[in-house]
Amino acid sequence: MRLANRPVSFASCAVAVLLATAGCAPQDAAPGGPSAAGPGKQSCARGKLATVTSGKLTVGTDKPAYAPWFVGDEPGSGKGFESAVAYAVAGKLGYAKDAVAWQTVPFNNAFAPGEKKFDFDINQISISAARKQAVAFSSGYYHVRQAIVARKGSKAAGAKSVADLKGARLGAQVGTTSLDVINDTIKPSRRPAVYQKNDFAKSALKNGQVDAIVIDLPTAFYITSAEVKDAEVVGQFPATGGDEEEFGLVLDKESRLTGCVTAAVDALRKDGTLAALEKKWLADAAHAPVLK
Repeated sequence: MRLANRPVSFASCAVAVLLATAGCAPQDAAPGGPSAAGPGKQSCARGKLATVTSGKLTVGTDKPAYAPWFVGDEPGSGKGFESAVAYAVAGKLGYAKDAVAWQTVPFNNAFAPGEKKFDFDINQISISAARKQAVAFSSGYYHVRQAIVARKGSKAAGAKSVADLKGARLGAQVGTTSLDVINDTIKPSRRPAVYQKNDFAKSALKNGQVDAIVIDLPTAFYITSAEVKDAEVVGQFPATGGDEEEFGLVLDKESRLTGCVTAAVDALRKDGTLAALEKKWLADAAHAPVLK
């Protein structure tokens, strides 16, 4: 089983030095320089990272790949916010579009413990201390709020506060911060419905099996505009404890690429690329009332 993106041990490096004087010396790197690399101080030399497949950058995401993050369930199209971000990061790392390979990775598998077969995964995965026990994250590429989407005319549709949702029939995808909001913020009087995929949660909403679902705000606007026409975005939830929720790229816990990928994300934020992509693909998700 290949461990290309995991750190080389000190002993291995010492042997390499004996065999070739420059064997473990840092190379000229971009972005971020050699100090940007993760465990093992892997060089960030453009297009020459220790990736899962030499010369290729393997990016994971779930299927279906939902809008507005991806368009037409085609991650490799470059269309949709996360597809565009993935290719922008790849470019900063020195990988052209034809050097990027996409791999299907179920949402919960992306941040489960164990070795990864991708270099990084992009799939609306929020950075959290609990998840950091099993995987590594880049710096955040998008600040996100959770929102409530309700069937028009349902008990949840007229909610003005979190308390107004306590008696509603609520649902969310398993393993998500959306489900955490239901359990930890709303604390409903009845057990929420839990689904393996957001598609199942949307179907339950459409069929009237639940009054409302909790989901990230951009997806909420897409659902109500294109998928469940008799639903509406009721509002968004405030940040808790002063911390803003952020999506981050997921990497193997011991990945030698983490620093390089983080440097790429930071560079895209600094040069305005992330803001431009957000404006292009997520402009409709700018406003929703905040539930008190």
